[in-house]
Amino acid sequence: MLKYSRIAGTGSYLPEKVLTNHDLESMFETSDEWIRERTGIRKRHLAAPDQTTVDLAYIASLRALEAAGVTAEEVDLIVFGTTTPDLVFPNCGALLQDKLGIRTACPAIGLEAACSGFMYSLSIADKFIKLGEAQCALVVGAETLSRIVDWTDRSTAIIFGDGAGAAVLKPADAPGIISTHLHTDGTYKDLLYCSGGPSRGFKQGTDGRIDAFIRMTGNEIFKVAVKSLGAIVDETLAANNLDKSAIDWLVPHQANIRIIQATAKKLDMPMERVIVTVDEHANTSAASVPLALDTGIRDGRIKRGDLILLEAFGGGLTWGSALIRY
Repeated sequence: MLKYSRIAGTGSYLPEKVLTNHDLESMFETSDEWIRERTGIRKRHLAAPDQTTVDLAYIASLRALEAAGVTAEEVDLIVFGTTTPDLVFPNCGALLQDKLGIRTACPAIGLEAACSGFMYSLSIADKFIKLGEAQCALVVGAETLSRIVDWTDRSTAIIFGDGAGAAVLKPADAPGIISTHLHTDGTYKDLLYCSGGPSRGFKQGTDGRIDAFIRMTGNEIFKVAVKSLGAIVDETLAANNLDKSAIDWLVPHQANIRIIQATAKKLDMPMERVIVTVDEHANTSAASVPLALDTGIRDGRIKRGDLILLEAFGGGLTWGSALIRY
């Protein structure tokens, strides 16, 4: 008999260093007003030189474990979504397992689905618990995107930041995670990608820099994102025989305020019922949704029993949603 899973606790972490829009004005031609109008972003957080993706995830995970009232030793599954891993291998799940002091030899998975990484990780962990193969799953989305941002490219440098979010899943008698929906379309692979990798190699630019940076076709990404997220809203509601009015909170990927507003409009949802944090930390990719979710829970807006729609969209192109009864 299948069990259900529920979110028992969440946690998040943003690095101490802050880079504001005004700081960017001294780096290239831009302005605070220009960035805010087009993206909704006011600032982004950057990892310290000695901080890695796993370091950020470690703090977020400790906070999630504390909120869930469980110890690290109870964790029997880690699913870690990131596109900026510490190493090619071991995967970040294994590195986090060691850092947390977990000695149970539980599965620890590293997963790369760009900005949809947390949604994919959440879906996998949910299925492990439903099948009875895990009793306490730690789901993480964390990034140090500042390491792959081309700080001479205004179109991407203004958008991305570093951060981490985590959630603990436990078995439940009633549906907590009601459904998840995942999609990928690789035909759009050239719209958002990193320009270097171990298999293809790393080219050296004329300026002497190794070319391994985020590259994005912004206008096209915006169009596909709005269309895909609108479709997955319909898919999620139809799969659960729900009217859009049943959703209490939208917790979207924090990429761009205009994309967030378009998704809210699709739900006929006022922005007061949308958790928006993009202004505080910019696009943190896989960390984006758990950061916003943790914010909404900790400030008291999201309460037990609320029906929440999570969604994200990223390079691949990938996108996903989760309908959750918190």
